[in-house]
Amino acid sequence: MMQYRPFGSLDFAVSALGFGCMRLPTIDGAIDEEQAIRMLHYAIDHGVNYLDTAYPYHGGQSEPLVGRALQGGYRERVWLATKLLCRSVNEPADFDRMLNEQLERLQTDRLDVYLLHGLNRKRWETVRDMGVLRWLDGLRASGRVGAVGFSFHDALPAFREIVDAYDWQVCQIQYNYMNEAFQAGTEGLRYAASKGLAVVVMEPLLGGKLAGAPGAVQALWDTAPTRRTPAEWGLQWLWNQPEVSVVLSGMSTLAQVQENVESAGRSGVGVLTAEELDLIARARDTYQSLTAAPCTGCGYCMPCPNGVDIPRTFTTLNNGVMFDAMEEARQRYIRRMPDQPERILASSCVQCRQCESECPQGIPISEWMPYAHAVLGEGQPFDRAACPQ
Repeated sequence: MMQYRPFGSLDFAVSALGFGCMRLPTIDGAIDEEQAIRMLHYAIDHGVNYLDTAYPYHGGQSEPLVGRALQGGYRERVWLATKLLCRSVNEPADFDRMLNEQLERLQTDRLDVYLLHGLNRKRWETVRDMGVLRWLDGLRASGRVGAVGFSFHDALPAFREIVDAYDWQVCQIQYNYMNEAFQAGTEGLRYAASKGLAVVVMEPLLGGKLAGAPGAVQALWDTAPTRRTPAEWGLQWLWNQPEVSVVLSGMSTLAQVQENVESAGRSGVGVLTAEELDLIARARDTYQSLTAAPCTGCGYCMPCPNGVDIPRTFTTLNNGVMFDAMEEARQRYIRRMPDQPERILASSCVQCRQCESECPQGIPISEWMPYAHAVLGEGQPFDRAACPQ
């Protein structure tokens, strides 16, 4: 039976499991509508009452699909959340333009939760200075939107600043047992909850990476008296924490929906024993022992005089190695990693060694950067024996 949790300070009991509508099943790049609607209906019929989508998900197909799925009485059974695509806002008029399009796509006249999408410090300052907070005040007064909030991708200081800037009701953060100190992290989770915000967790399984396990990690899971899949270990770790309101899962098959619904029925604060929490900590340590480079992401090596994002290069490489997801790491490196228009990659390192004198770990960065580029940018197989020492 589905378990329900407080939704911040709002008068709403939210299902422990929420449905994130960004990884729906596809056929030839288009959402498999029949299968996706079957999955959404199964989730709702089994107690899921929080659906999360956004303007750009599935290339703009997600919101219309969700709108169609919620016909026939399903809309009244859920809280529906979507997001203002802040990166596409060029002027204040875009606020209303985008919202009106989203309401039409979703076939509704009201959103239960409306979030500013993907805030970092720069995007926050841009939309704040355009008057987005006054606009949100008006939306709440009009009744077209219930609760308002933001989703977040930046460092903890920016998170705290945004939390303190407005009377938010909801925030959405990336959080899982590998990311306790990443972005908002555990400290941000607890800070937002202390302010009465409902905290919605995204990426609970790190984009699916924690749904499987390399042999060394699986060997740890196999020692537990209570048998759980790797995915359930990750989800239960989140549900064990009282500050977590709802955990979003971007599910792609009906079997995943069924498994996660059953898992949510076994969830609760304090369900995990001290021994089980220690086991999860050891799994985290084991994952981290599989990394390629001993970079801690402290950033002391920055800025690079040639513009290379050294910590991010190491993180991308380490994630590819640690989770056996090198192709995904290569795509992230080539397509998404360089935020600068000139697309500065690790190949821009000229071995000046300025960074190395600042690195607390003593990493030979000038040797690592060309190797990282060869693996990530040129497709060379990763060879641990060939790693710089």
